[in-house]
Amino acid sequence: MQRASEGKREPICACAIPPALCPTSSQFSVGLANSGGSRMSAPLRFDGRVVLVTGAGGGLGRAYALAFAERGASVVVNDLGADIKGIGKNSSAADKVVDEIRAKGGKAVANYDSVEAGEKLVQTALDAFGRIDILINNAGILRDRSFVRISDEDWDIIHKVHLRGSFLVTRAAWNHMKNQKFGRIIMTSSAAGIYGNFGQANYSAAKLGLLGLANTLAIEGRKYNIHCNTIAPTAGSRLTQTVMPQDMLDAFKPDYVAPLVLWLCHESCQENSGLFEVGAGWIGKLRWERSLGSVVRQKNHPMTPEDVQNKWEKICDFDNVNHPRTIQESVSMLNDVLSQIESQDVSPNPTSHTTSAFSTGIDPTKAIGQKMPPITYEYTHLQPILYALGVGMSTKDPDHLKFLFEGSEEFCCLPTFAVIAAQASMSAGMADIPGLAIDFTKVLHGEQYLEIYKPIPTSGTLISEATVADILDKGSGAVLLLDVHTYSGKDLVCYNQFAVFVVGAGGFGGKRSSEKGKVTVNLPNRPPDAIATDVTTVDQAALYRLSGDSNPLHIDPGFAALGGFQKPILHGLCSFGFAARHVLKHFANNDVTKFKAIKVRFAKPVIPGQTLQTEMWKEGNRIHIQTKVKETGNISIAGAYVDLTSTSDQPTAKHPTVKGAGLLSDLVFEEIGRRIKEEGNQLVKKVNAVFQWNITKDKKTAVQWTIDLKNGSGEVYQGPARGKADTIFTVSDEDFLDVVLGKTNPQKAFMSGKLKVKGNIMLSQKLGTILQQYAKL
Repeated sequence: MQRASEGKREPICACAIPPALCPTSSQFSVGLANSGGSRMSAPLRFDGRVVLVTGAGGGLGRAYALAFAERGASVVVNDLGADIKGIGKNSSAADKVVDEIRAKGGKAVANYDSVEAGEKLVQTALDAFGRIDILINNAGILRDRSFVRISDEDWDIIHKVHLRGSFLVTRAAWNHMKNQKFGRIIMTSSAAGIYGNFGQANYSAAKLGLLGLANTLAIEGRKYNIHCNTIAPTAGSRLTQTVMPQDMLDAFKPDYVAPLVLWLCHESCQENSGLFEVGAGWIGKLRWERSLGSVVRQKNHPMTPEDVQNKWEKICDFDNVNHPRTIQESVSMLNDVLSQIESQDVSPNPTSHTTSAFSTGIDPTKAIGQKMPPITYEYTHLQPILYALGVGMSTKDPDHLKFLFEGSEEFCCLPTFAVIAAQASMSAGMADIPGLAIDFTKVLHGEQYLEIYKPIPTSGTLISEATVADILDKGSGAVLLLDVHTYSGKDLVCYNQFAVFVVGAGGFGGKRSSEKGKVTVNLPNRPPDAIATDVTTVDQAALYRLSGDSNPLHIDPGFAALGGFQKPILHGLCSFGFAARHVLKHFANNDVTKFKAIKVRFAKPVIPGQTLQTEMWKEGNRIHIQTKVKETGNISIAGAYVDLTSTSDQPTAKHPTVKGAGLLSDLVFEEIGRRIKEEGNQLVKKVNAVFQWNITKDKKTAVQWTIDLKNGSGEVYQGPARGKADTIFTVSDEDFLDVVLGKTNPQKAFMSGKLKVKGNIMLSQKLGTILQQYAKL
């Protein structure tokens, strides 16, 4: 690279590894679409995106540039063209890569500036393509010396190229990404930076500095949809050709690093502040691991080196560990330590309070088996209705009326309403249990099991009795298994098991598993049999909390921020209710008497307003489930299942229509649903639309059906579209059947007023495939 003060130059090479594997290979063929391994049904594209790759004249940089261009991106190929020590300058390296891209029909321009001229690199992108979306900080050089031989120049030029250069280019791009609310940044670290390496003190220091820079950028850029990740790649280079056999060089081709970089930079990837080692076709994510340590200082006693010596084994014990992710977690841990020290009784014996039970606040011998006072829960019909609304039920769906209207002949409670009374009993008496001195602000809901013995009364009095069933030591925390039995009079109506995780309360020497715990299960290895999608409202948590869980984490932005969340999050038991009713609808026709049990693990939080997508697999009377946040792909409920006493033969529920109406269209939609189950993925690709049908009889709407060929693998269900339909059709039952059977031309039906269409009329042309091929009776 050209240095303003000393006239030194840099080559463009990724140098993310020790010199024996410097990634500056000059010849390779890149092609992610043909790179082997699993094939994606929808290739990741970068059409309209502009990518700047520093050090792109060879090795890894060239691989990235070609791969992005192949998938539609416009690429700025930056390379100064210097040698491995940063000496010289040549435009040919960048020009060759640009020519390669253009020869294949791609878009690219060259830039020959040093990364120390960050503004010039970004301006090239703006001048050529009008924006900058993705930045790959890849340029680097080597000045390897043993520590005693490193000169000031050797130290400074490494940091100017690697660390300062990445800083300057990123700073130049930052505001452009911020204003457009999108950016993806890659920092190139090294195994030498992570682990250290002989002769590379200068290089290692700069490479680990890039990780710190990336982690802070990830925090500051998150709210602007700017993600920053770090890779530590291993790739063969021209430097190794004389010392490594060809088969080893082939095994470490840059081609095997580029796919990770492209995925991390795609708009659908939500990874942020990650650190990845990658090479030879293998990728691994790294994270910090910390021993539980030991509180060495005692209240009102001096802390000595001998105290450290005596606790050294425990300080360095990695049998039980935690994995801190944020500086807030680190500060929180130290605050806990201060609280522990301040709560110590003053004692002349400095070793009298050094037991593990003291340091964690948990003594299983005292707590297990303890019962909490019975709690009485009195309610009217209003509470089950409020709960049903809280978990997303709506009068828009005729099937929901029996859960929302006390005057319905079939009025009943959702089975999962049973958690409300149980939760009240669990939280009421935990603070008074001997051997359970825990910080309740550190308690997280980890898993939930519910078993129903009798349908929950729609009003009355429920009495719940909670017991500490077991306590597990997970190292980074403790897991409390709390059994709650709920009675209506003398009848046992349900049993709940709450598995709650107490952060920082592990390390007391307890067992890690329990035969008393209800365990999660693995999903079947096949596509789901049914998928249900529901959009939560921005007020979902505010509504659900009225059923009894008033934790401010779910409504107060300030309190949520203290917990490390950008916004208040949805209650885990609210998502639990959504998932349970999806199964009840699709496999039990909303018959609550068929609901037996449900088990879930809460994996990641949901933000009110996001879309919950429940995937379901039927195996006998057990329905395996997994719930995702559709917008992010994050799994919110994992390892889950619902047990039913009996199930419908078809995953799409058999819905009642208008009594005595005898609608023939029902048969058509049921047949469409069956065919879509067989070929849904292909239809979703072809159609990509949601159609709502209003079927009339005697000039009144008798039933509504939705054909969803946009979400998941497709779905047909009775009721209005969840969310917005692309096209809405209104037609009589008789005319609909005539259209399907080909007796009436759809265009003539439309022109005559028999078929009314609202929304995107052009999409109606795609109905031919569905009605002609999938609705034949």
